[in-house]
Amino acid sequence: MAYASKLLDTGTMEGGLVRMIERFKTEGTLIGEAKLDQFIMDNPNAALLGMLFDQRVRAEYAFAGPHRLFERLRHLDFKKIAKMNLEDLAAAFGEKPAVHRFTNVMAERTHQIAKIVVEKYDGKAENMWNQGVDFPTIQKRLIELPGFGPMTASKMKYVLHYFGYRDFS
Repeated sequence: MAYASKLLDTGTMEGGLVRMIERFKTEGTLIGEAKLDQFIMDNPNAALLGMLFDQRVRAEYAFAGPHRLFERLRHLDFKKIAKMNLEDLAAAFGEKPAVHRFTNVMAERTHQIAKIVVEKYDGKAENMWNQGVDFPTIQKRLIELPGFGPMTASKMKYVLHYFGYRDFS
């Protein structure tokens, strides 16, 4: 997968995701390391988790979080994560450097999201946004997930666009 070729207007949006998009315009990388960007581009579950983790931590750290989790688990397979013991998942989150500042909360949300994605989308985050489904439908699906309120769900449009999953230009 490749970066989006067209830029989206971030309008009145502010925060870390906007900073990442501005970096992309000048440096050609969103997270700050091309290998981490590529990891998100190649792993739809990582894109979803990156957006989940973008809460009360620097956006670049949040979007690098799925890679840290992958290194510990050796996968981001939601079917496997859904079956994991929550304490084991929380322990993986807490290894240094931590996947997220709020290890227990994010481990629990990741576990819950994995179960929902397995149940509703065959364990694949991309099934939430593929087949040309419109963004309002994607937002409704995201809001059903723990940790995704309306504002976080609305930002997913930029994640999907800039990491090359959907062209929303």
